Amino acid sequence: MGTALAARLVAEGHEVWALRRTPGPLPEGVEALSADLMDPSTLAVIPEGLDFVFYTAAAGGYEEPRYRAAYVEGPRNLLDALASQRQDLKRVLFTSSTGVYAQQNGEWIDETSPAEQTHFSGSALLEGERVFQSAPWPATIVRLGGIYGPGRAQQLENVRNRIAVCPPEPTYANLIHRDDCAGVLHHLMNLDAPGELYLGVDCEPAERGAMFRWMADLLGVPPPPTAPVDAEGRSARGNKRCSNAKIRAAGYTFAFPTYREGYTEVFAPRGISFEVPEDPEPRPSDASH
Repeated sequence: MGTALAARLVAEGHEVWALRRTPGPLPEGVEALSADLMDPSTLAVIPEGLDFVFYTAAAGGYEEPRYRAAYVEGPRNLLDALASQRQDLKRVLFTSSTGVYAQQNGEWIDETSPAEQTHFSGSALLEGERVFQSAPWPATIVRLGGIYGPGRAQQLENVRNRIAVCPPEPTYANLIHRDDCAGVLHHLMNLDAPGELYLGVDCEPAERGAMFRWMADLLGVPPPPTAPVDAEGRSARGNKRCSNAKIRAAGYTFAFPTYREGYTEVFAPRGISFEVPEDPEPRPSDASH
């Protein structure tokens, strides 16, 4: 997501820096900064005169210390470093997650819905949001759904490898293609006065059973079996339907409105030819929110 956004900004003529703890490939034209968000002394490498800061760090594992480091302590250290440099930022943007919502009965969720977490992951993300909201610059939080795209096709691989199961009752996942993650952030950067909070999800919550059967048809493999999902599994906790009405009302048009278009794009570069089957499940309309 961060590299896709950086490539887009470089193509527009912006100067772009990417801060990373360990070296890695970056789009041409992006300047690498080597620093550790957990070591404030390394953050002196941040250049002066920045206009925007995008915080897109990942926890690197589903463990409480990792989440607190990535989403609470890291943000505090970064914002302190920026303040000490007397940066005059136009805006800071923080990528959070729809995982901050504890609802799990298929409810419709939007930016006004209560986020009352009971798991350490959501609690850390909410605390990180508050860190950014208390920054001395305008802040926008984007709560992203599950990101997929090039190099991120685990759901497809689960169906291919016969790991996926279709829940016996409808359960929903909220997804967003990597390129739309970058697109949403880019769009918000260019608004004169964006809001403080947006949900970054595509235009249709994906009913898992219907999605897995669609994927199986796409791959030419038998459909996954229907079976209960482990109640302790992380995926079992995610059963809500998130609305992207606010970001669409702000003028953003999704490149990949649903998983069908998105996963079609994932496979197209591999030279696979197929016809996208119609999903038997009806798509929800705005009226059903």
